[in-house]
Amino acid sequence: MVRSVPFSLMLAFAAPLAIGGCDRQTAEPAQPQESAAAENAGAEPAASLTGTVDRSHAGEPLPDVTITGPNDLKLNLAELKGGPILVNLWATWCAPCVVEMPMLDQLAGEEGAPRVLAVSEDLQGAEVVNPFWAEHRFGNLQPWLDPENDLSMHYGGGGAVLPTTVLYNAAGEEVWRVIGGYDWSSEEARELVAEAQGA
Repeated sequence: MVRSVPFSLMLAFAAPLAIGGCDRQTAEPAQPQESAAAENAGAEPAASLTGTVDRSHAGEPLPDVTITGPNDLKLNLAELKGGPILVNLWATWCAPCVVEMPMLDQLAGEEGAPRVLAVSEDLQGAEVVNPFWAEHRFGNLQPWLDPENDLSMHYGGGGAVLPTTVLYNAAGEEVWRVIGGYDWSSEEARELVAEAQGA
C-alpha cells in the first residue's frame, strides 16, 4: 500500500530551504537559472535583506586571489592598499544579491565611500554577468569575475553564503563581513562602512 505524504509535512521540510541567503552546501554548487532570481528580485526587498555582521575575522588580510574585470583586466586583491575596500560576492541567480546590488551601486558613488568590488561567483562568468550588467546599467560598479569560485572558497569553502560582503581598511585588514543580503542604503550601513576609516 502506497502512503501519501501530507502537504503540511512537505511544507515543513521545504520552508527552511527558502529562508536566508543563497546558501552553498557543496563544493560544486548548483547554478539556478537567472529567471528564478529575476522573479524573486521583485519581492519586498526587506524580506531578503536579513544578513548579519560577523567580526570574528577582523584583522585578516585581503586574500591572495586574482579576479578578472572588464577587458580581461586582472586584479590581485592582496596588492590593494591605500584605501578602504568593500568586496561583495554575488551571483546573477541569487535573489538577495540582485536586490542589494542597486544599493551597493549607490554606495559606491558616494563621496568618501570605499572602493566597492562586486565579484560574481557565477560559474558561467561573463556569459551571464555581461547581459545582467547591460540590463541594469550600474553607474558606479564594474563587473568583476571569479568563475573558479576562489573567493567563495576563501570566505567559507563549499558552504559559503551569497551574498557575502567584506570590508577592509586602508592597510588591507578585514574590519567585518556581512553574511547574507543587507540594506546598504540604511544609516546603520553607513556607520558600518565608516568603521574602515577609524580602523
